[in-house]
Amino acid sequence: MQNGKLYLIPVPLSEGAEKLSYTIVHHDIINSIGEYVVENEKTARKFLKAAGLTIPQSELIIHDYGKHTRDKMDYNKVFANVSKGKDIGLMSEAGCPAVADPGSDVVMEAHKRGVQVVPLVGPSSILLALMGSGFNGQKFTFHGYLPIDKSERTKKIKELEAQSMREKMTQIFIETPFRNNQLLTEVLRVGKPSSKLCVAANLTAENEFIMTKTIAEWKSSIIDLHKIPAIFLLFV
Repeated sequence: MQNGKLYLIPVPLSEGAEKLSYTIVHHDIINSIGEYVVENEKTARKFLKAAGLTIPQSELIIHDYGKHTRDKMDYNKVFANVSKGKDIGLMSEAGCPAVADPGSDVVMEAHKRGVQVVPLVGPSSILLALMGSGFNGQKFTFHGYLPIDKSERTKKIKELEAQSMREKMTQIFIETPFRNNQLLTEVLRVGKPSSKLCVAANLTAENEFIMTKTIAEWKSSIIDLHKIPAIFLLFV
């Protein structure tokens, strides 16, 4: 019997952005799947409902892939029905699974078992920010979180700036929302006045904010990013 497939299903980045986040293809696929691996069950069920799920939610099989359980994941159990020809879906809490979000281990396990992996189109905060920045989209790197230690973070920002200048590379990074303001302050303190910084916040939400300015220009127009999901892009 042929294996089922593992579908990588993107989830909206913000409240009320469902219509921007899925297509008729998503509707058809989720109504052909009865089993999911999810980072956040509440978020996943809410999205499935908004996306037009017709299968009773009580009949769904949900595997918890949250941070407290993923290290104990029983992959034999997860892929048991896949080996019987049934498809399964993977969802993170927001955005695309396995991109700056958990899920890559599940994807790798699928490859090891010879299961076809099918990524679906959906919102990626990293790519949306890059698209809206005006920076080089031919050469870029996502660094995730910068060091928390102030001296190490300062060193890292200088390294990113130097590499961007040397290679014309867009540098992309993030921070925990409640530390956004500290990171912004540090980038403005360390960066060269002529370097360009893009801040992309609340992507796909009604109050979406994408702004690119030089470091010098940012210093005269500080914004409050406290507890707001944001992406930072640096380009020299």
